[in-house]
Amino acid sequence: MSGTKPASKTYSKRSLHGLVAHDLGLRIVGGELPSDTLLPNEADLSALLKVSRTALREAIKVLAAKGLLVSKPKVGTRVRSRAEWNMLDPDILAWHFEAAPYEDFVRGLFEMRQIIEPSGAAMAAQRRSKTELAAIRAAYEAMERAPSGSDAVVETDLRFHQAILNASDNQFMGSLGSLIETALLGSFRLSSASRPDAHVTSLPGHKAVLDAIERRDPEAARSAMRELLRGAKADVLAVLKLPQKKEPAAFYN
Repeated sequence: MSGTKPASKTYSKRSLHGLVAHDLGLRIVGGELPSDTLLPNEADLSALLKVSRTALREAIKVLAAKGLLVSKPKVGTRVRSRAEWNMLDPDILAWHFEAAPYEDFVRGLFEMRQIIEPSGAAMAAQRRSKTELAAIRAAYEAMERAPSGSDAVVETDLRFHQAILNASDNQFMGSLGSLIETALLGSFRLSSASRPDAHVTSLPGHKAVLDAIERRDPEAARSAMRELLRGAKADVLAVLKLPQKKEPAAFYN
């Protein structure tokens, strides 16, 4: 990845139906429209939102593809249960952060990261090329230079984690990093907001991961990444004023 800001993978809000999809999606994810809610009919809903029926239909198609809505003839459009949502969809992840993430979402996100990223770091330590190591190091050095509280803190942190997944030499691992980019950005922003110097205090943890990958020590890389994520999770929970709970560490081996 270059040093430029990552391109957004969320659905464009530049179109009218994109704005409608964002509005309805945020209401669904935020709980204003709970599961099994039957939306008003097309005429009433388009009038309520002050948009054309065409824009509304397109927005509903977008949300249906993400698993948020289901439309049936003679029944109408209903909000689907949370278990049916595509939780790796960039918009759904972004809407969770925008709507103020709830406890189960945060814990689930970090459980997923604890399953994926320590293994990715261990694989990178075994398989990384000189070029891939240089990309990880460049991202870390950019983190060191990033001004506290700036977008560069989040962007360089993301580059660091994505470069490690790319260095795993596993195409699924690298693609998964791209899929969860929105979640990573959201969690990084929350952890960075916990205190002005959050990224500074996290630098030794990032350096420990880099050093382990550089000396090709997979178990040290796994352990260092695990500790790094524990610290990030603690920062996010502190921002949201959620209690810490003991992690089921055996799940992450």
